Amino acid sequence: MSLEAFLHNLHFDIEKASPPNWEVDWDDAPLTYKLYRDLPVFPLSLEVPLTLEGESGPSKQDLELEGIGHFLWYTYGLTQVSQVPRSSESEDLMQSFRRFPPSGGALYPSELYVYLNIEGLPAGVYHYDAAHHRLVLLREGNFDSYVTKALGGTIDMSACFGTVFVSTMFWKNFYKYNNFSYRLQGLDAGVLLGQLLEVAKRFGIAAGVCFQFLDRAINHLLGLSEEEESTYAAIPISAEPSWRFREERSMDRPVTSSELLLELKGIQPEHYVRSQRIREFPMLTKMNEASMIESTQSFRRIHPKNGAESEGEIVALPIVKRLSYDLASVCRKRFSPEMDFVLGKVSQSQLAALLQEATASFSYRNDLDGSNGNCGNRVSLYACLYNVEDIQDGAYHYDSTTHSLLQIQPGDHRLLLQYGMSLDIMNFQQVPICIHVVGERNHSKTQLGYRGYRIQQMEAGMLVQKLLLASSALGMNGHPLLGFDVSMCDELYKIDGPQRKTSLIQIPIGHYLNRPWLKGSLHS
Repeated sequence: MSLEAFLHNLHFDIEKASPPNWEVDWDDAPLTYKLYRDLPVFPLSLEVPLTLEGESGPSKQDLELEGIGHFLWYTYGLTQVSQVPRSSESEDLMQSFRRFPPSGGALYPSELYVYLNIEGLPAGVYHYDAAHHRLVLLREGNFDSYVTKALGGTIDMSACFGTVFVSTMFWKNFYKYNNFSYRLQGLDAGVLLGQLLEVAKRFGIAAGVCFQFLDRAINHLLGLSEEEESTYAAIPISAEPSWRFREERSMDRPVTSSELLLELKGIQPEHYVRSQRIREFPMLTKMNEASMIESTQSFRRIHPKNGAESEGEIVALPIVKRLSYDLASVCRKRFSPEMDFVLGKVSQSQLAALLQEATASFSYRNDLDGSNGNCGNRVSLYACLYNVEDIQDGAYHYDSTTHSLLQIQPGDHRLLLQYGMSLDIMNFQQVPICIHVVGERNHSKTQLGYRGYRIQQMEAGMLVQKLLLASSALGMNGHPLLGFDVSMCDELYKIDGPQRKTSLIQIPIGHYLNRPWLKGSLHS
């Protein structure tokens, strides 16, 4: 299968993306977290703060080992163990360990690594061991120059106390979803990035996302086998609020991965997966290889595009204040309701607050559009609304610049959305808001090649996490879904023509009932 056909099937024809006879070997499932063996470990404090309100400058404690531990735990630590019935007819309970960011099937294919240079800890590269809430030392030393060159000279590492790396372990959700896992892995990494940036704000940490880097150089630094795992994003973190990406690269010539590999010896730290039989996933490794960057000369800036003009009634939303909430409490309340949605009235001000908060909090520093943190129109929000106060039922596009809705198609579209589901795991008759994150069909392929698809999925995931946090803060919840008829939704929003856009993910949002489950928090 060609890479073009593979990506097309992932999005528009899911059944063709994976073999029809795929059987999941549940008994040989991998762990949802990576465990290294026989390496130095540094335990992190289990006394995490129980509230995270407002934004402030980092304290000295935040920049020491204890504060870094709190930051990592709220970003990607194990926060909850839950038990739910496998089915309505079964008495068997399915147990899972949860984290604050959602993940497809609660499989968490992403892993966190961090290069740190702080007091109380040897400078070096670490893996965040979520299972034991500790750091595992992979490489000791100062790698400022190496990381700077691998990221293309766009950051001043002397102004940073660390860099976080988000990777994907292919097998962790391939064992269940087969080739469809490639789409999930980008979204999972994006949701994690969205959570990381939101937590960083609460700790007063300035952070920026690098989507472009020398893959093999970073994987070499972390000791990753690219047949098994690969880095998806690098996030420099700084205590200086004014920290920004450089407008111009600091290097006088392009650098290649091949050059950097000669600067460091390779490492192959042993780790435990649990699966006894790991199957091959050639399309995933083929896509990963096609997405890699070998030279900093290939780095690109993606300039925002003007939105396409459309005709339709414009609904000005009420002016509302940005939401102020305790992130810790909102994260604890967040879950994906499925059949637990219950129809309730949504006020116009609640809808306005939801859309405004999600898009405003989504603005972030990144290496695609430089130091201004303007994400342009790479991803945007469309929505089908029902029973929202003083707003006609219909399909709309949200314009964040004018804080208004553009009506595309009037009417109650809940039945259409229900028919578009591949599995009946929820009842759209109980959902007042169904949001679609929309992006370009060509996923910036001209500028970024196949890496553009992965970046688009990550940005969609980041926006999804902002929506989920905002909905939880408003007393509602959302459920991200990929099993929907993309072509039908594109036609509904009239984006399948000259606009050349497409629906990336679907998020029903509304009020809910607490489901019957046993759950317990994993913190002191």
